[in-house]
Amino acid sequence: MSAEGKIAALPCWTGSVDMEPLTGGLSNESWLVTDAAGKHVVRFGKDYPFHHVIREREISVARAAHEAGFSPKVEYSEPGVMVSAFVEARTWTEEDMRAQPERIARLLHDFHHKMPGSVSGPGFMFWVFHVIRDYGRTLQAGGSSRSADLSYYLALAEALEAAQAPLPIVFGHNDLLPGNFLDDGERLWLIDFEYAGFNTAMFDLAGAASNSGMDDETAERLLATYFGRASDEAVKRSFDAMQCASLLREAMWSMVSELHLDAPGVDYGAYTQENLTRLAAALDRYHSKHGKTSS
Repeated sequence: MSAEGKIAALPCWTGSVDMEPLTGGLSNESWLVTDAAGKHVVRFGKDYPFHHVIREREISVARAAHEAGFSPKVEYSEPGVMVSAFVEARTWTEEDMRAQPERIARLLHDFHHKMPGSVSGPGFMFWVFHVIRDYGRTLQAGGSSRSADLSYYLALAEALEAAQAPLPIVFGHNDLLPGNFLDDGERLWLIDFEYAGFNTAMFDLAGAASNSGMDDETAERLLATYFGRASDEAVKRSFDAMQCASLLREAMWSMVSELHLDAPGVDYGAYTQENLTRLAAALDRYHSKHGKTSS
């Protein structure tokens, strides 16, 4: 059955429906649907064990995020489908993220500390270094053309993990690409909780910086607002290392996607190269400030 047919058959609509595809997703298919009750977003998605994505958990977190005040309401779900309320808002760009680091920091601080009170059921932990190691196993087993570089990526991840400063465990979003921020002119919303789970705050902070190309001054505004004080050397080193880890994970996510996914209009090979280029630049900055890693 076509996507349009699946949407029309959902039992949650009031009257007839109009629908149009939404663009921008790297692994999921989303549609804007209008019925007599208003506008809604329909999101199709399978479980992706190779990416540690379990849709039942994603839907549960999305409901919790709405309860805690961070995300649109989940109006209906069934296996492989989630219907959410549509928010009249603008999707952020990298430029938006670089322009408003304090706003991001305040949103993340609230999200990290309020979400544990709303999340129910078994907890999921997202630790980027485990993800990288597991991606390495998937790429090796799948005969990826990138396999020759895996020993370097894994040694690099080990060195970046060793640079992490101890921090409390919070509940992270863990996928802070610009497209996952919505701005309605008054407040920010977060969407897309495929990778959400318990983590340290550093991964979200570093991901927000690395995914938007923040310079050192902008990144320090992000950190200082989040922690309420200027960053010491241990935090700066941990943050810069985690930016590299975030980009390495994003590049390896794309490498795994090259093996297993085929989203319309997405060039995973180009996306891999884009993130490897960003990683190389981030590593140069990291080494210039903190010295060479042991990798």
